[in-house]
Amino acid sequence: MTMIINETLRLYGPSHGLPRTVAREGQLGKFILPADIDILSLNIGPHRDPHLWGDDVHLFKPERFAEGIAKATNYTAAAFFPFGLGPRSCVAMTLATIETKIALSMILQRYTITISPTYVHSPIAIITIQPQHGIQIILEPLHSC
Repeated sequence: MTMIINETLRLYGPSHGLPRTVAREGQLGKFILPADIDILSLNIGPHRDPHLWGDDVHLFKPERFAEGIAKATNYTAAAFFPFGLGPRSCVAMTLATIETKIALSMILQRYTITISPTYVHSPIAIITIQPQHGIQIILEPLHSC
């Protein structure tokens, strides 16, 4: 379940970027950034970089995380940061992951989940990454009452 959650967060993290304010003039690659401007560092760059994740970067492959996050990212800390990075990372990151595991465990004990044939994959960024048309799923009980 951890591998599935991590791969989902890599492809469709809760945030699409990290807003930052440039404190003093600096250089980023070829660009000179003046002081007091706001920038948005997009997660999609490192999370979908084929140099970090391989040529199958756009495929959903939870087995990438079979040996943990460090091994999946080839020990590159900034390659996977769905909840931010460093001292400004989300304080509720562990709580959110544990809550997800508990909720999924409770659902999967009782139901099978199938994506509806009418589902159209169309994620959009509105504060967080969300499915534009919702997620249509079919829940079937595992046991009849």
